[in-house]
Parts: sequence; structure tokens; C-alpha cells
Amino acid sequence: MMYFNISTFRQFIGLGFSIIFFLFSLSLAGLTLQEIWHGLTGTENLIGAFVKAINIAVIALAIFELGLVVNKEYGETEDDHILIVLRRTVPRFVSIVCIALVLEGLLLVIKYSQLELAGNLYYPVAIIIAASLLLMSLGVFLRFSNHSEEEAYEHAAHDLSAQASHAPIRSARGKTLQEI
Repeated sequence: MMYFNISTFRQFIGLGFSIIFFLFSLSLAGLTLQEIWHGLTGTENLIGAFVKAINIAVIALAIFELGLVVNKEYGETEDDHILIVLRRTVPRFVSIVCIALVLEGLLLVIKYSQLELAGNLYYPVAIIIAASLLLMSLGVFLRFSNHSEEEAYEHAAHDLSAQASHAPIRSARGKTLQEI
């Protein structure tokens, strides 16, 4: 009879998704280099190519960070408290997403200004406002989870001391007191 271990399955699927995200990020990094090359060789406008390259690079970085988060959360067997893991991973990912949104909004403002399409400036302004709301929400999350993180560390320390107190005491030869 085959034994199904959900923990091993979870690690396997997490590793698969991490690899997919890492490969996708690597391919976007290649596209970034391609855009820079097109700008340097003159096939595209130099400034436009560098703007596209920066945009693609920030998206690649966000996807790479997502791969790291998935790998940390599902790929490892380390049993940290969920608040500790969230306070480590969420701020990095959200800050990269905020940077990507703000860059996209600023690039659209510049593009619409150059094309004299002032009526379309509502979209980039909405993107920038959404990024600022996301950043403020991250601040609220960090503020309210700070107290909970301290409790999580105390809870983890208590669990470790409880496990240590229930561990069998071994002699110098490695036998437990019950075996002697």
C-alpha cells in the first residue's frame, strides 16, 4: 500500500511553482537585455527602449520575489510561525509591486504628456494612487502585526522549551533513563 504524505506533496508542488516563477523571471530578464540591445543598436528609440527595459526588469524582480516567497512558504520544512514568515516576505513583495506600479504610472504620465493626451492622465494617476494605498496598507499591516510577532516569538520559544522538557534524558552512552 502506498503511503501519501501531504507534507511531501506540498513541498513538491511548491518547488514546482518556484521553478516556474524563477524561469519566467529569467526569461523576462532576457527580454530586458533584448530591449536594451534594441535601444543601443538603433532599432528602437533609445529612451523608449530603456523605459521598456526598466519596466520589464521591475516585473521580473517582482516575479522572482514571488518565487522566493513560494519556495520559502511551501518548499521548506521549517515550521516558523505564520506571522514571522509573513512579516519577512510580504513587505519585500509588496514594496516591489508598489515600485512597479509607481514606475508604470510615471511612465504613462510622461508618455501621455509627450503625446499631448492630457485627458488620459486619469489612468496613471489612478495607478499611482492605488500604489500609495497599497503602501499605506502595508504600513498598517506591519504596525498591527508587530505586537503579534512578539507573541509569536514567545509562543515559539515556549514550544521549544516544552519540547526540550519532554525529551528523554540520555546517559553518556546514549541510552535513556527508562532503558537503564
